[in-house]
Amino acid sequence: MRSTLTIAKREFRSYFDAPLAYIVICLSLVMLGFAVFLVGDLTFFKVNRADLTNMFKWTARGLAWLIVPVITMRLVAEEKRSGTLEMLITLPVRDREVILGKFLGAWSLVLVLIAASALYPIMMFVFPWKLGALDWRPVLSGYLGLVVHSTAAVALGLLISSITESQMIALLVTVSLLFLLHLFGGDLSVDWLPEGAQRAASLISFDGRLESFRKGMINTHDVVYFLSIGGGCLIGAFFALERRKWA
Repeated sequence: MRSTLTIAKREFRSYFDAPLAYIVICLSLVMLGFAVFLVGDLTFFKVNRADLTNMFKWTARGLAWLIVPVITMRLVAEEKRSGTLEMLITLPVRDREVILGKFLGAWSLVLVLIAASALYPIMMFVFPWKLGALDWRPVLSGYLGLVVHSTAAVALGLLISSITESQMIALLVTVSLLFLLHLFGGDLSVDWLPEGAQRAASLISFDGRLESFRKGMINTHDVVYFLSIGGGCLIGAFFALERRKWA
């Protein structure tokens, strides 16, 4: 466990040693504000009530379509390309510790960003603006949804990064998969599929799974769904790293 935490700290610190973390956090907060107040039919001022449903919807999509792919694309792919992965593996650490450490390092940065987004409800409804009374239950459940959603998204990005040596390929594949997982069966129509396949598409939709969290309900099936994807992708990343021993 100590090796895992050491790798996680190294990975997390590396984001802040370069401008990447600062750029990602600042740009994300600006884009989130734009989405909350200006994008779609459920913007804050259009619904004319204390409702942050749009914020959680676009936070999840922003994480999946931009933040997570940028953060995870280099986790293993860059180390493979530069040859530093082999040096890391020669240290007294197990492959699973490498995978788990890199996951925790990247996930920690995503959690920092999720926590930073709490500035919006705090500033809007607590201090300084006090725009009205807010039901905090959907806010708290919405943040829980973002946390479990981020485990699945980061683990998927790590899996793709562990399969390829190209950061650009890892970025594009991760964006594409997360885009489809969010919208397939929702905003992307699947009416052309058989009825059974349509139901399956709605079940795997990230947007659909997050809907209950945004409404203030915590469905254990949705929690298990995201955690299962995260665990499965971490196992896949481990075997992808182990593959070098069989080559």
